Amino acid sequence: DVQLQASGGGLVQLGGALRLSCTASGLRFDDYAICWFRQAPEKEREGVSCINVRDGSTWYERSVKGRFTISSDNAKNTVFLHMSSLKPEDSAIYYCAAAAGYFGGTFYLTVGPPRPNYWGQGTQVTVSS
Repeated sequence: DVQLQASGGGLVQLGGALRLSCTASGLRFDDYAICWFRQAPEKEREGVSCINVRDGSTWYERSVKGRFTISSDNAKNTVFLHMSSLKPEDSAIYYCAAAAGYFGGTFYLTVGPPRPNYWGQGTQVTVSS
């Protein structure tokens, strides 16, 4: 069975930082893009960032570019989302997800984040002002 285990959420003050982790099992890690999505109360789920595990190429949603960094430790089948300069509007449940395939810049520009094949459980991030 494929499992995506997300962790690292918490309560942080405005301007603070957090690191989320997503560890995958039951899939061939290199064959996937791992993405982070988030959903705030009464808002639609949105893509935040993705990484092609195969070569480490990345995509960021516009509002987090320059503040969030996605990376992977392929030896541990783990993807990290380093979040800094956090704002109250970053508060949400963050989900990691795996999408089979490789997704380049043109895909993100024209389609947006890929539709995942697998979802992990969410981890709550709350930023206080």
